[in-house]
Amino acid sequence: MRSLDGLFPADAFPNLLVGLGSVDDAAVYRLNDEQALVQTTDFFTPIVDTPYEYGAIAAANAMSDVYAMGGEVLFALNIAAFPPDLPAELLGEILRGGAETVRSVGAAIAGGHTIQDKEPKYGLAVTGMVHPDHILTKGGARPGDQLVLTKPLGTGTITTAIKRV
Repeated sequence: MRSLDGLFPADAFPNLLVGLGSVDDAAVYRLNDEQALVQTTDFFTPIVDTPYEYGAIAAANAMSDVYAMGGEVLFALNIAAFPPDLPAELLGEILRGGAETVRSVGAAIAGGHTIQDKEPKYGLAVTGMVHPDHILTKGGARPGDQLVLTKPLGTGTITTAIKRV
């Protein structure tokens, strides 16, 4: 975001290897010569009708930011907004879908935060680890590199358009 230029000068934080100055979905902070933390936050409104599947998709989406940067997921925190007039069982299924997806990669849900809102929202704050010399960034792509697509291009645009109909 251009409006944030200059607010967080990169040279003031030399261990912040990936931050606001890049177009990546996660930040990377060097702990030492062999380890760097990868941190991301991602959440969205429901894109499917099944609460469990919604939670699973949201969790996989949030963790994918860490994997895309070459990292491994360590743990995650739930982020949820839920209308008070909907049954709590629905929220339980959303959280179960997210927790089982996180657990399937050997990571843990370590807590989180839930608020009341008019529209459901769910996602994760995910913490991972990567070697500082093996960080993958969007800005690091070069002609001839292989591109791996995990879903068809335009999926996000289509699901957003369907929700507005």
